[in-house]
Amino acid sequence: MSEILHVVPEAQHNALVEAAYKKRGYSGQEAAAGARFCAEATRHGIRTHNALKALHLDHLFGSGSEGCKPRAKMEKIKTRFRGAQVWNANRKLGQATAYAAMEAAIKLADRYGVGMVSVDNAFHYLWGGGYVMDAAKRGYIAYTNCTAALAEVVPFGGKFPTLGTNPHSWGFPTTAAIGYPIVIDWATSVVAMGRVQQLAREGKQLPPNAAVDENGQPTTDPTKAKFLIPFGAHKGYGLALINEIVGALIGGSLPTIRNRWEQQPDEKHACCFFFQVWHPDAMSSGAFA
Repeated sequence: MSEILHVVPEAQHNALVEAAYKKRGYSGQEAAAGARFCAEATRHGIRTHNALKALHLDHLFGSGSEGCKPRAKMEKIKTRFRGAQVWNANRKLGQATAYAAMEAAIKLADRYGVGMVSVDNAFHYLWGGGYVMDAAKRGYIAYTNCTAALAEVVPFGGKFPTLGTNPHSWGFPTTAAIGYPIVIDWATSVVAMGRVQQLAREGKQLPPNAAVDENGQPTTDPTKAKFLIPFGAHKGYGLALINEIVGALIGGSLPTIRNRWEQQPDEKHACCFFFQVWHPDAMSSGAFA
């Protein structure tokens, strides 16, 4: 059965999404950030993080279960480093937190050449590519990674999940040279769990070596898939591990150990974000190529 997609004006889309967030108790600023993000994700074909998915995740893991706190106030933690900031997001909406953190990193890069913002106690920001794209369009090199809300990826050769899908996102200011910024954005699992669920609904098979069953054996049957596999064997595993190590430095404990709710009741049960922005002039003459 073919899909039917409806194209609506962006203003109409944003008004609907903002209303949904406000209904859940979010402020006007938070709701606007959520709608802006969903519009960008949809515009670029990122259907795994469009409005329906974002609001669904908020219901399951965010405001619907106190994993995210509407109208939460972020706090800055004192640091001796001028080009870096450390934030406690206090479980504020991830999109609003991420936009603010990227903006802060850009301002630091303007002043010091490089800016870095680390965020603890956060709620998932969804698609990292959207944030680095914004920075790249404005002439900056930008990077972000985050930890995940759930440990659902097994280590290379493993059977028990210890990793999130742990994405990496880069943006490069190449518009003057080729007409658009280059954005490189990838999760470190072969597929997302949402894709597994989609294939199960459609009665289709998974690609080989994308998931394991409850016994840790690879399976292409989405109805038997229990956990995900890193892409590229040890390479994807290593990239996923980077996020866990960075997250551990930010938050003081391994993030996906936190997110074993039934096993770690005293942990924070929250994500960590990392943002870094470079002003091109801090690296070279400012010219590309």
